[in-house]
Amino acid sequence: MTQFQTEPTSTTVKSSEPVIVATDVEKWYDNGFHVLKGVSLTVYRGEVVVVMGPSGSGKSTFIRTFNALEDYQKGSIEVDGIKISHDLKNIETIRREVGMVFQQFNLFPHLTVLQNITLAPIWVRRWPKKKSQDAAMQLLERVGIAEQAHKYPGQLSGGQQQRVAIARSLAMQPKVMLFDEPTSALDPEMVREVLDVMRSLADSGMTMVCVTHEVGFAREVADRVVLMDGGYLVEENTPNEFFSNPQEERTQRFLSQIL
Repeated sequence: MTQFQTEPTSTTVKSSEPVIVATDVEKWYDNGFHVLKGVSLTVYRGEVVVVMGPSGSGKSTFIRTFNALEDYQKGSIEVDGIKISHDLKNIETIRREVGMVFQQFNLFPHLTVLQNITLAPIWVRRWPKKKSQDAAMQLLERVGIAEQAHKYPGQLSGGQQQRVAIARSLAMQPKVMLFDEPTSALDPEMVREVLDVMRSLADSGMTMVCVTHEVGFAREVADRVVLMDGGYLVEENTPNEFFSNPQEERTQRFLSQIL
């Protein structure tokens, strides 16, 4: 299978400054399954990269290596100049700079929305409670649910909970946001409200890597779209070229299933 090297063309680069540099990343699970097979990807500051692929292709595992939620055995990954290794200090630093939003919202059910968002800034950033609460309210305004601040997660819709999860990640003032299929657990009518928040983040210049099958979002917002399959990076290109003129036969077959 052809593996593209993901050096974007000049028409796709928003910045010449790389934020994530993954080189020849390989990972095996304990059962011997080879999930990542020499994957390389460079993400530049302010860029939005959408990663697509079938279930089991390695895409979620790959982006989870960017904040050390998954380890890897070969290759290298640097985030904002810091190499991800088994050095716990490096991992702690990277996790402060890389926000992540998952399929499931992972909110603390016994804490209010406001408490969920302020927890990390207070305990990790050591911010005063007032500063954390003020920042949290600004973020809730930004994601459109400030009126829900004193409710508990169980009182919110799925779309509202996911927007809280995004606000919680943004509260740490990350340099990069990772999204792992953030709309896949939502009812269809709730998907748009989450995608709208993600669009506004992209418009603000946030560096984003998004695993998603939302084609409309990828066409509109992404600077590059990447296809993974079988642990390989199969193809990458601008959204227009990726969807309209795919070069790889595997990409053509994948798109025939989702378009």
